[in-house]
Amino acid sequence: MTAPPLGAGGSDNAWELAGARPRPSPRARLRLPVAISLLIQVPGALFGWRGPGPRAGSPSFALSADWPLALVITVVACLALLAARRWPGPVVAFVTAAAIADLLLRPETPGPPFVALAFAIVGAIARNARVWAWVSAGVMWAAVLLASLALELAPSRVAFSTLGVLAVLGIGEAVRARRERAAAYRRAIAQRRQTAAEAERVRIARELHDVLAHSLSSINVQAGVGLHLIERDPAAGAAALAEIKAASRVALDEVRSVLGVLRSDGSPASPLAPEPELSQLERLAASVTAQGLSIDLEVEPESLQHDAPRPIQLALYRIVQESLTNVVRHAQAKHVRVSVRANATHYIAEIVDDGAPTTAADTAGGGRGLLGMRERATLLGGTLEAGPQPGGGFRVRARIPRPEEEQS
Repeated sequence: MTAPPLGAGGSDNAWELAGARPRPSPRARLRLPVAISLLIQVPGALFGWRGPGPRAGSPSFALSADWPLALVITVVACLALLAARRWPGPVVAFVTAAAIADLLLRPETPGPPFVALAFAIVGAIARNARVWAWVSAGVMWAAVLLASLALELAPSRVAFSTLGVLAVLGIGEAVRARRERAAAYRRAIAQRRQTAAEAERVRIARELHDVLAHSLSSINVQAGVGLHLIERDPAAGAAALAEIKAASRVALDEVRSVLGVLRSDGSPASPLAPEPELSQLERLAASVTAQGLSIDLEVEPESLQHDAPRPIQLALYRIVQESLTNVVRHAQAKHVRVSVRANATHYIAEIVDDGAPTTAADTAGGGRGLLGMRERATLLGGTLEAGPQPGGGFRVRARIPRPEEEQS
């Protein structure tokens, strides 16, 4: 399943990122609070409650005497919300001042709540202007208290204003917390994608190194043989050229296989070769033998070439391949023993050559080849030991644990 695109449409939470429901456009989300505020507040600015009507229980509304000023205050405060995305702090302060002016202008005329102030406070908290929002809410509440003392407002109106301010602050903090969780979710998704991309780059680099190092080393040796024998023994020179052709063809197939994962169009123009497995060790040994190196290959049991899991077969094959490449390039050896076997708990590959004596200092740096082999073993939960032999030569030994279902 493909991960949702990061930040698509300004998503604010994980459900919206996952595409659980469509979201309105940013412009619509900015205009909706303005429309709701105008719809609720404009009638209250134009008309005021004037006590019981002619029929029992029916309220009486009339056009307010101060409706022009009240209408201007209401409309200006509501339209100010259009700037809340860019200047959330100044907007909440301005709308608070408008709400206080509306309260002082008509203290005895109950009307709808100043909805624009609620939207301004919630928006300011959600947009990281918390200080502006909390200070504005505190100023508004203090203004209500002072007005209740000076203008003798009804206690119910003070209580309603207090509860309203607390509720709006709570909603704003909840929206802010939700956005912070969504941001953390997006960061986690981005980190996982980056980690996966880096791991894939490392895998491709490791595969290319193993393929090219072995093939180019073989080509280099055969080219040297061909140049040396082309005049004295044309047949041997031709055989060396044939080995170069075969090695280059195998290298090209494997490079296409490695790079095939980068193709996105599914085009068959570059057919992919199957990943190497233990059944191809004989062909690998033959390509090295053609370079003048004697190899004893032992795979025990023989069914191991087919029964071992594919990731383990690929890792063991590449470890043997890289080890033989190192022998050809550095060891000055004449004989190599390659053993791949399995016991009750592990798959084991061991490569031992009789090359020139080396010391631990000679291999302290490890090199890219040894590092790649060690990474392959480690990724499958195994270990790799590599070092000089007491009597000369070099040994590489990889141990990869069998999957739990195989051991049970």
